[in-house]
Amino acid sequence: MRQVPHIASYGLVRDVTPKIVQEFDQSSRLVQLVFTLAVFHCGEHKEPSPQEPRMTQTASAIAPHTFSVTPELEDLGLIDGCDHTQRVLLTPGPLTTAPEVRAAAGVDWGSWDRDFVALTARVRAGLLEAGGVPTGLACVPMQGSGTFSVEAAVRTFVPANGGLVVGVNGAYGERMARLAQQAGLRVHVVEERWNRPIDPERLARVLRVRRGFTHVGLIHCETSTGLLNPLRTTAEAVHGAGGKLIVDAMSTFGALEVMADHPAIDAVVAASGKCLEGLPGVGFVLSHPEVLTEAQGRCDSLSLDLVDQYEYMELSGQWRYTPPTHVVAALAVALDHHRQEGGRAARLARYQANSTALTEAAAQLNLLPYLPQSVQAPIIHTYYAPRGNGWSFSRFYDLVRRRGFILYPGKLTEEETFRVGCIGRVTAHTMRQAAQAIGQALASMGLAATNEMN
Repeated sequence: MRQVPHIASYGLVRDVTPKIVQEFDQSSRLVQLVFTLAVFHCGEHKEPSPQEPRMTQTASAIAPHTFSVTPELEDLGLIDGCDHTQRVLLTPGPLTTAPEVRAAAGVDWGSWDRDFVALTARVRAGLLEAGGVPTGLACVPMQGSGTFSVEAAVRTFVPANGGLVVGVNGAYGERMARLAQQAGLRVHVVEERWNRPIDPERLARVLRVRRGFTHVGLIHCETSTGLLNPLRTTAEAVHGAGGKLIVDAMSTFGALEVMADHPAIDAVVAASGKCLEGLPGVGFVLSHPEVLTEAQGRCDSLSLDLVDQYEYMELSGQWRYTPPTHVVAALAVALDHHRQEGGRAARLARYQANSTALTEAAAQLNLLPYLPQSVQAPIIHTYYAPRGNGWSFSRFYDLVRRRGFILYPGKLTEEETFRVGCIGRVTAHTMRQAAQAIGQALASMGLAATNEMN
């Protein structure tokens, strides 16, 4: 088992003496320099004097995707809560954010400064609150996209002599299986068609029959299509089979229930730029502290070791390596908005209203949904492309984009589809506006949607 260095080895600012730093790397003057700079950054905050210029950012630096208001946009009217010069992202992340969230990223923070340490603590507590999970759980934020945190969870919790059973009915299940294989773990894939949910009993059966498989990986909402996999029944089936569950809740956390305190669940993984409506760049893992303790020494990666990250944050309040300070600051504001809106239940209600508005408008356009309504999550919808020789997604995308909306291409390999997201700082009115833009784009292409499959 790998020995994890004592926390003093990292060079804590207040509690570590130069002697300890010297023992950590006696030959390196760089460590001493870092120590000195850290003490400087954590000193008393000093306001700049009148002679010292304040750094400012131009509008173009913080809002690069601006455009002029076209007649089409004037016809659409106001886009709820959004600047007319800001396109609406109907995607599952990055997505449309509030101006206050974007503005929060315009402030510079010292990563070792006590104000940022306090901000990190506030965000960690806020994430537990946003998920509706007990405060006794551990929240471990990680730098990078959500996939970084999924890989960190797999490498940290699945033992080398264990194995991972992955339910695959979309691209993100495939990705989880691939990253586990590249970690050298044994992987068993339970595959299903992309428009059908994973059967929990199939996952549990593998745990019972195949010796040595310890964990199951499940994508809660497979955003390849918008399909919602059954989390509760999967957790119960895995628990009954004596296994543990790693949940990719990337596109559901903050809106749908994620059951992070269920005894079968080792980890719930999510990210800042989805239902929390923050900026992309921070992932996080929720787990029981005792589960993290049991996983000590399992991870074969330094930067992805959740136990190291957790222990260091618990003792110092700081991140082990350079944090995305601007994204964390924006996330703090996004979490305030989430709380002010009414928490998870209110966020889900708005997304459900968005999903209903989109479903009704798409039906009027004769757009055929890829998924049956019974498994459709209020996160993102997939639609078949209209029939006709004039169809081109790139042209369709550009026409809708000119009208102020950014869509997603479909992820299906055998059928032409496109996707429309329902999450972000948007309302049901925004979704109806988007449907109007989609209808106008199809009309200008000489296409009419069909209510029959291609």
